[in-house]
Amino acid sequence: MSSIIEKLLTALRGGVREMGEAVMDADGVRAIEREIDTAKGHIEDAKRSLTDVIAHKLEADATTKSLRLDIAKREAEALAALKQNDEALALQAAEHIARLETGVNEQLAISQRYNEQIQRLKSNIQKAEKLIADNERDLAVVQTTDKVQKATLQIADNAAAHNANLGSARETLERIKRSQQMTDYQIEAGEELQAERNEDPLAKRLEAAGLTGDSRSARDILERLKAQKP
Repeated sequence: MSSIIEKLLTALRGGVREMGEAVMDADGVRAIEREIDTAKGHIEDAKRSLTDVIAHKLEADATTKSLRLDIAKREAEALAALKQNDEALALQAAEHIARLETGVNEQLAISQRYNEQIQRLKSNIQKAEKLIADNERDLAVVQTTDKVQKATLQIADNAAAHNANLGSARETLERIKRSQQMTDYQIEAGEELQAERNEDPLAKRLEAAGLTGDSRSARDILERLKAQKP
């Protein structure tokens, strides 16, 4: 039984050391989980051993109780023999009582040893269960921290990629806007050139000299009005 407890405590202490050395190591975490499962198995073995020891102590206590009842019976027989002045019979009863008392002392010693073993097993099981609880709590913290750190790094990576994409998109938009503006300028220049090509040079000179069709018509009207004057 003591070897079971020693194996249990050794496994748990080893798990604690490994946890300290490999916080973010997935293989290390799985190893710790296996150590915890193994330790729980050892605890169950220790509890079964404890049950057996308690049963043996109860058996020893029952034997002690039975022997004491026999002693009481033999004492009554010895007293009755003495009352009848039958010292030989009383002596036989006394010898029987002596053997019974020896048996009681032996059973008391056995029961005491069992009781000490029970207390030791209970203490070791309690320590082991506390170690397991501590390991499970620390392991949960490690796993939670690992998840949070991975999520944080993923968010940072996504943000960096998003910012890079935004910068690239902005540059693309500016390039498109400049290209569209240049196209507008080219269209406007083409329209101006086309207008110049379609313009009549003679009409332009007559207009500059005030000799357009509209100008001649106005002077004709004025001369006609002068002729009508009395």
